Amino acid sequence: MKKITLLVFCLFTINFLSAQSPSDVESISITGKVVDSNTNQPLEYATIVLKNTKTKKVTGGITDEKGLFSIKTPKGNYEISVEFISFKSTKLPTQTLTENKNFGTIKLVEDSSSLDEVVIIAEKSTVQIRLDKRIYNVGKDMTVKGGNASDVLDNVPSVDVDVEGNISLRGSENVRILIDGKPSALVGLSGDALKQLPAEAIERVEVITSPSARYDAEGTAGILNIILRKGKVTGFNGSLNLNAGNPDQFQISPNINYRTKKYNFFTNLGYSYRKGPGSSFTELEAYFNGTLQNTRTEEREFERKNSGFNGNFGLEYYLTKNSSITGTFFIRDSDNGSTSTNNINVLDAINNTNTSDIRIQDEDESDKTKQYSLNYTNNINEKGQKLTLDFQYSDSEETESAIINDASGIENNLTTEKSKNTLLQADYVLPIGEKSQFEAGYRGDFQDLTSDFIVTPTLSPDPSNNLVFNQKVNAFYTQYGTKFDKISLLLGLRAEITDVKVRLLNTNENFDYNYKELFPTINIGYEQTEDRSYTLGYSRRLRRPRFWYLNPFESRSSQNVIFKGNAGLTPTFTNSFDLGFLQKLGKFTINSSIYYQHSTDVISRVSRDEIRPVGPGGENEIVTIREPINLASEDRYGFEFTANYNPSKKLRFSGSFNLFQIETNGNYLYQKYELDNFGNVVTTPEVQNLDNSNGSWFARFNSMVSLPGKIQWQTRLFYRGANKTAQSDTKGIFSTNLAFSKDILKDKGSLVLNVSDVFNSRKRQSTSYNPSIDNPTSINNQEFQWRVRQISLNFTYRFNQKKKMEKPGGENNDGGGEEFGG
Repeated sequence: MKKITLLVFCLFTINFLSAQSPSDVESISITGKVVDSNTNQPLEYATIVLKNTKTKKVTGGITDEKGLFSIKTPKGNYEISVEFISFKSTKLPTQTLTENKNFGTIKLVEDSSSLDEVVIIAEKSTVQIRLDKRIYNVGKDMTVKGGNASDVLDNVPSVDVDVEGNISLRGSENVRILIDGKPSALVGLSGDALKQLPAEAIERVEVITSPSARYDAEGTAGILNIILRKGKVTGFNGSLNLNAGNPDQFQISPNINYRTKKYNFFTNLGYSYRKGPGSSFTELEAYFNGTLQNTRTEEREFERKNSGFNGNFGLEYYLTKNSSITGTFFIRDSDNGSTSTNNINVLDAINNTNTSDIRIQDEDESDKTKQYSLNYTNNINEKGQKLTLDFQYSDSEETESAIINDASGIENNLTTEKSKNTLLQADYVLPIGEKSQFEAGYRGDFQDLTSDFIVTPTLSPDPSNNLVFNQKVNAFYTQYGTKFDKISLLLGLRAEITDVKVRLLNTNENFDYNYKELFPTINIGYEQTEDRSYTLGYSRRLRRPRFWYLNPFESRSSQNVIFKGNAGLTPTFTNSFDLGFLQKLGKFTINSSIYYQHSTDVISRVSRDEIRPVGPGGENEIVTIREPINLASEDRYGFEFTANYNPSKKLRFSGSFNLFQIETNGNYLYQKYELDNFGNVVTTPEVQNLDNSNGSWFARFNSMVSLPGKIQWQTRLFYRGANKTAQSDTKGIFSTNLAFSKDILKDKGSLVLNVSDVFNSRKRQSTSYNPSIDNPTSINNQEFQWRVRQISLNFTYRFNQKKKMEKPGGENNDGGGEEFGG
């Protein structure tokens, strides 16, 4: 309770300090909507410029994805203009504003003279705040040039990507990843497919920590929604991105768009090849009856080769001025290879070598995915009434073969996973008056998956298995949003009906799970002044066990480390609360929040030890078994702080800090393995208490500096604090990225030199105690490095595009006009 009180104190201390700014000038609000005069399509990021004729001060804002704007400004006499790329600017009559005013729908006309050289905005607002989410625009982030989607996510506040590529939000890995608001084959069966998606294909990332009812209830930590680039300007335009680096890396990513009055064709392509050397060191101390018996060391070197092609093709056809149909086709074809050389030594209690071995594992993996999507959008009227229908079908297949060669002989592994996914979705929006709206919708998400794992020659126990996984989720939602005075309110309720069938064909075991659940959501916004606002969110979420967690058969990363699933896992349910605060102080912007989550039946990975015959001689050795189980409960609470400071056009600084505390409660029932006085293995039931209290944190700092010669210099620093569970300790990790950018070819081209992990320090160092720190049967010390320092040179060429700085008033727009999220 003391820690929660401290977090609340931190938040309101910031509020108190911010409140010491000069008294607020009486302000009024102007609203409206900006659309294309030909198609009536809303224009996102159109700029509204307000110039006070007396003070000459320029303010303004930008439109949201619905073309809406809402800007607060002091009373006064203003010159007002509305601008958008490749459209003629519209100037409204100079007028005196003394009260709130709605300008209605403003129609912009295309500027045909601009088609020879289309203008794009390259520096959008870094952060935008909506009622139920925060939006981070990729913009000019140079440190992700030549990278992939994982690199982009690793640069987003609140998000962390560890050395193995696991993505977490506010310290929790249970985060739902969407592409353009929907589950997508771009994420892949295991999530590794994000490493194949070029960073240049991503426009922005939405961090949704308090999702409204229109979103899936999946993901107890929240949702990361990746929005891909789509051309919005008339004519033929695009860009070509080339990247080369050391260790070996090559990537080419063309983005092409052609838009007319009737249709819009857009595509994102990417081919990449890279080598990823890495290494790990493991020291496993085995204790029999409390006495050190032996120590096993493994020094492993990885040589990885990854090559892959991604293609995303889309065609939007405007049926009428108010409706359109969009079809997209996505294809991914990747081939990955890896050679792992593992030097193994087993030492006795006084460090004399008993045995030595070299274990070589050659792996080849192919991943082929096709996805078809169809969207129908009908903007029924200018008041905002809207109907959208979506259909999506994907077919994925991953095949992995491995040859393992050690002193025991040669072992062949073959894994084949096939998945067919179908998505049906309908959403309807009905405005009620000028400041309220009602929404309702349906989503059906259906997955059929098979996983076949074959090991030859047959081992004992035989790890070969064949799993059939079928999951159907039918969801219905409704929500109501309204705004009165300075308060915005969004209330929603989602119902999800889940039907899961698991079939283990090798053992003829069947597991069926059926549950119906309600998921209420509440989001409240209070805009105290133009520069200060609060948000409060509540949502109920769940985590469904994925198929690889339900598969009880064993897979091995080494002779002595085995992972197996648990077919008896049940879903985790979480109640989340989030209180946010936003304050602007001139060129300084603060965004902070405190959050609390209570979860039941928490899915957690645990470890235990068994004694098995290992190696060519069949000697008894400790073997670590890792598996997921349900623990009783978990309480997670924390404080998050993000700040942006732009003292001048040549200097930009931003930083974020996340401090969280996790309290876990639960017991682990397992079979304890011991040796009796005659050297025989005996087992007894054991209950291990896994209650644990863990506090950790991570922080980022970014700077953008303009050097002489129009060279841009960006630095990114990141630190993740130490972490502790009931069975392990993990040390902190520090990393640094540097990037230098120079525009060439009359601003049509850009060169970026990027150094990732400058000090080669991105390594995970951990110690595991099985089954617990207090009474271990084994202690495992490990150091792991997924990839080494990377140096790359990136070249981007834009055709029929020209870089341009953000329009006045758009640089620090953190609110937009979207009252009810989206």
